[in-house]
Amino acid sequence: MAWVESLQKAIDYIEDHLLDDMTMEQIAQQANSSQFHFQRTFSILTDMTVGEYVRQRRLTLAAQELIRTNEKIIDLALKYGYDSPEAFSKAFRRQHGISPTEARKNMGKLKSYNRLVIQVSLKGADPMQYKIVEKESFQVVGVKENFSWENGENLIGIPKMWEKVHQEGIVDILVEVNDGALKGLLGVCFDPLSNGVIDYWVATASKSDKPDQLESLTIPASKWSVFEVHGPMPDAMQTAWKKIHTEWFPSSGYVHAGTPDLEVYTDDDPSSPDCYSEIWIPVK
Repeated sequence: MAWVESLQKAIDYIEDHLLDDMTMEQIAQQANSSQFHFQRTFSILTDMTVGEYVRQRRLTLAAQELIRTNEKIIDLALKYGYDSPEAFSKAFRRQHGISPTEARKNMGKLKSYNRLVIQVSLKGADPMQYKIVEKESFQVVGVKENFSWENGENLIGIPKMWEKVHQEGIVDILVEVNDGALKGLLGVCFDPLSNGVIDYWVATASKSDKPDQLESLTIPASKWSVFEVHGPMPDAMQTAWKKIHTEWFPSSGYVHAGTPDLEVYTDDDPSSPDCYSEIWIPVK
C-alpha cells in the first residue's frame, strides 16, 4: 500500500500548507512522483485538478471563518490567497452561490468541500486484461501541440487536436506510413515542462522516411504494461485509465517509469461497443 500512503502524504501536505504558496513540485515530491504523473493520478481519482482542490478547500475554510469571526473581508481575501476583495468575492460567489457579505448575514447556503482521505475499498472483481512487454526503442512520426496541464486545458485541447488532424488529412498520411513497431494511431503524452506545458503527439510507429509535414520522435526502450480497452470512445478509455490508477497500480508493485504513455487506437469504429484499443504504460 506504499502507493496509497504516498498519495495520502501529498494530500496531507496540501492541507498543512493550504495558506502557503505551495508549488506543484513540492506537492509531488511528497508522493515520490513527477509533477505530471501526480497531477494526472489525482485528477483521475478525484475528477478535479490539484488547483481546483486547493481553491475549493481554501474557499470552504474562508466561508467557515467568515461566519464564525468578525474578520474583515479584505483580511480574509489576503489570507486565502486573493489580491483584492473583488477577486475574493468573485471566487466566493462562484463556489458558494452567494457573496461573502450575504454569507456573513446567513442569507444563503454554503458548499463545504471536505479534506480528502484515501480509503482502500475492495474492487477488482472485473478482471483487467494486461501483459508486460519489453520493447526496444522505436521511431514514431506525427504532429505535436503544447497544452497547459495545470489548468486542465489539455482535457479540452487534445480532443480538438484529434478533430483537427482528421479534418486536415494527417490521419490518412499516418495510416500510410504505419510500418513500425506498433500498429495503429498513437496518442503520445510527455511529462510537462517546467512551465506546466505538455507535449502531446498524434503519431504512428514508422520505419519509413518521414513525410515533410510530420516530425519524428524516438520512444525509449521500456518495459511496458499493456492494457486492453474494450468499448466506445472516449468513455472506455477514460474508464480504463481510472481502473489502472485505482485498482492496478496500488496492488501491482509497479511504479510509472517516467517516460511517455501511449494510447493505441486501432481502425475499429470508435463508437462501436466492440471497439478495441490499448493503453501502454512504461513501468519499473
